[in-house]
Amino acid sequence: MLIWICVDSNDVKSAKITKVVDANFWALVEFDEGVVKSINFYNSREEFNDWVDFIILKDKYESYIDYMNEGMMVLCVREEESIDEIMEAFKFKELDEVGM
Repeated sequence: MLIWICVDSNDVKSAKITKVVDANFWALVEFDEGVVKSINFYNSREEFNDWVDFIILKDKYESYIDYMNEGMMVLCVREEESIDEIMEAFKFKELDEVGM
C-alpha cells in the first residue's frame, strides 16, 4: 500500500511531519506486510498520479475532504514526528482516523 506524509525535509532520517500548507516535500511510503519497502520524496502530490491508499496528517483540523474524495483513508498522528515513528504507529494502528 502507498501512504503520503507531508514533511519538512527529503532526508529520511531527519524529516518531520508538517501541516499540508507548510510541506516542503511529500514522502510517499510503500508499506507492505508490516514493513516499509521504500520511501520516495516529491515536491508536490501532483508529481505522482497513481492510487494512494492513505494520507497521514499532522492534526485532525487540517482540510481532509479532498483526500477522502480521492478515495484515501485519512489518519493523523498523536505525538509522532519522524517517518519511522509514524510508520511504527501505523503498523500498530496507533494513529487516529480523521473524518469519522
